[in-house]
Amino acid sequence: MEKNNKKIKVAVAMSGGVDSSVSAALLKEAGFDVVGVMMRLHNHSKNSEKMARLVAKKIGIPFYVINAEKEFKKKVVDYFLAEYKKGNTPNPCVVCNKEIKFGLLIEKALKMGVDYVATGHYARTTLAPLSGARLCTGKDKEKDQSYFLWQLNQKQLSRVLFPVGNYTKPEVRKLAKKFGLPTADSKESQEVCFISSTTNDFLKRYLKPKTGKILNKDGKTLGTHQGLWFYTIGQRRGIEVQQGPWYVVAKDFKNNNLIISKDKKDLLQKELVAENVNWISGREPKLPLKIKAKIRYRTKLADVTIYKLQAKNYKLKFDKPQPAITPGQSVVFYRGQQLLGGGVIK
Repeated sequence: MEKNNKKIKVAVAMSGGVDSSVSAALLKEAGFDVVGVMMRLHNHSKNSEKMARLVAKKIGIPFYVINAEKEFKKKVVDYFLAEYKKGNTPNPCVVCNKEIKFGLLIEKALKMGVDYVATGHYARTTLAPLSGARLCTGKDKEKDQSYFLWQLNQKQLSRVLFPVGNYTKPEVRKLAKKFGLPTADSKESQEVCFISSTTNDFLKRYLKPKTGKILNKDGKTLGTHQGLWFYTIGQRRGIEVQQGPWYVVAKDFKNNNLIISKDKKDLLQKELVAENVNWISGREPKLPLKIKAKIRYRTKLADVTIYKLQAKNYKLKFDKPQPAITPGQSVVFYRGQQLLGGGVIK
């Protein structure tokens, strides 16, 4: 333990889950001056808040709650609904990380006299003399969450710690038991924290039905849909057309038509355009550049060449066709374990 760690104040973003709990315990054990902070984002977070308080008490650290419901609704929930209404399939976690967890939280924490903010993300950072902070994948390849952090910048990364990034999930569970934390056996968090049922149930509360035709690729009418925002590219379930399985291959918003196909090959594409691209280093690399990319969180890395178009728009050409490239999702760029940046699929 470094003796001077006690002079370094760290605010741990506590969610009531095992990862952030162990992050706080590790930092406390290492001698840092640790405070627990929870962002109250929506009305589903009461149980999480109760658990986070119990963890803070067990570790022996102060605990604070920041009400960010207004900001979360505006920056994340409203964005989520607006994107679906435009026909995209957004990734709210990416926006939440940029705007709330590493935006608003860092801003509030610095006003509290904090030196760093720590989270329970499975990711790692390193410092390079010439290129500044680098964002890298977590040790646990199954749990790696660097994909969701591509919008972060150098200023944010310089203030961030990822204490569980060098551990696997089973190792984190063991540490939680070692520390006697009440979250040791807690369930995995759901994918979209503000949705308590299904995405479609949530969307139906805010987006009105808009019926249209379901067509095959030859233009033959096969059925009726209730709104294009209830479907995503590559979707197989929930298509009310018999003699399937069918796959959603396109959404024609101009004519309000849903295009489906039985052939999975119709989902394959070799190119995409990424917009609003962010480079973690703050500097665009020399292009064209051969890298690897992910087109969604759970897909494998694929070889790709990236080219500049204009402004923050880039074209990606994959070596092999990729299935179900989906507008609104994030495409994230890697070189080895380092995350170079990412963008939104246009």
